[in-house]
Amino acid sequence: MKARIGYVAWVAGVAQFLVAHVIVESAWSRPYSWARNNISDLGNVHCAMQSTPEPRYVCSPEHGLMNASFVALGTLLVVGVVCAGFLWGTGATARVARYLVACAGVGFALAGLAPADVHENQHVLGALLIMAMGNIGLVLTGVGLADGAPGPLRWATGLLGAAASTSFVLFLSHRYLGLGMGGMERAAAFPLLAWTLFIGVRGLLCQAARREPDHGPAWA
Repeated sequence: MKARIGYVAWVAGVAQFLVAHVIVESAWSRPYSWARNNISDLGNVHCAMQSTPEPRYVCSPEHGLMNASFVALGTLLVVGVVCAGFLWGTGATARVARYLVACAGVGFALAGLAPADVHENQHVLGALLIMAMGNIGLVLTGVGLADGAPGPLRWATGLLGAAASTSFVLFLSHRYLGLGMGGMERAAAFPLLAWTLFIGVRGLLCQAARREPDHGPAWA
């Protein structure tokens, strides 16, 4: 049961976030752009021109829903790490990786509790937990997955983390490579969400096929 709770938490967390993202962006009177706007713009409380990192007008009428979604996502990510901790091995690398992925969950929750235009410093800290520590955790997870994990999954996990980490560096240096500020931020923030969604769905499907909901991967 614990394994299933972890998988469901990851799937539900990412799914509700994506649904909330679509609902909140659709409420903007001026069209929201995945290329020009930050993810955090959806949670901004006030309507105003923002000058950094790129000039844009931000006005998110449903910011409350987005911030609640951030908190829910972060909470469910941490629940998944706790309940599906068996996915990681027992070595030091695995323990650090698991801790860093959990930190990303804390970062999402902090981002929702501290909107960027109200508590900027706390919000920036949340972003660093997500896109710095979380992505490093994903890289280390590629090494620290439990015994029996398929080789392609290890390689894909590590490469996904490396790509996200590189995107974060490019985002900080204002090098968007044609993706725009928002596009590059998503390239840095979304890989971890894609990984947890994939692992969650895969785990649930494997459990259904084995009819062993109380056990961990064989391999999930």
